[in-house]
Amino acid sequence: MTKTTLTRAHLAEALYQQVGLSRNESAEHVEAVLNEISERLVVGETVKISSFGSLQVRQKNGRVGRNPKTGEEVPIDPRRVLVFRASHVLKDKINNADR
Repeated sequence: MTKTTLTRAHLAEALYQQVGLSRNESAEHVEAVLNEISERLVVGETVKISSFGSLQVRQKNGRVGRNPKTGEEVPIDPRRVLVFRASHVLKDKINNADR
């Protein structure tokens, strides 16, 4: 199994080949979709993509952490984190890929 990274260029190329849009139009559509997802997450909305999964921003409280090297206590500020939860369809596809 070859490890590669799926990039915006790969998505645009797939759109170009499968839908038949120009390369520029394909890249613009990929950018538009990613921008829409980003904007929705920034305002705190959950993004659900059918048969793929959902993206959600969660608030994490501040806490005291510890530097593993020195053992020194370090304050960790409150922050927002992005959480991805895969759909059952995607999980089944991943788990049955080798069969």
